[in-house]
Amino acid sequence: MADSQSFELTCQVLERSTSLDRLEARGTIRLALKIAGLEARDVTAAQMGTVVEKLLPRELRNRGVENGDAVCEEIAAGLRGIRGGAAAETPEAIFARLGNA
Repeated sequence: MADSQSFELTCQVLERSTSLDRLEARGTIRLALKIAGLEARDVTAAQMGTVVEKLLPRELRNRGVENGDAVCEEIAAGLRGIRGGAAAETPEAIFARLGNA
């Protein structure tokens, strides 16, 4: 199954805006999604926005990305342009599930 539009956009921005190569960028995003209990193939723009806001900055710091906050803002702006997608799970539901882990 193909990855979602929001996953692809996030990876493209991360590759373009950092020193991470394609594999590193995709792996970083997949790890953040895994922490949130989400899958790349069906993550919505709203869900990805929450991951970018709450989890990705730490993952980028761990990888030595210096401009991580600016990159996350750029990704969030792109995600706001994506409409529709799978039925959205609220950010609150995602983090409630994380709290039970």
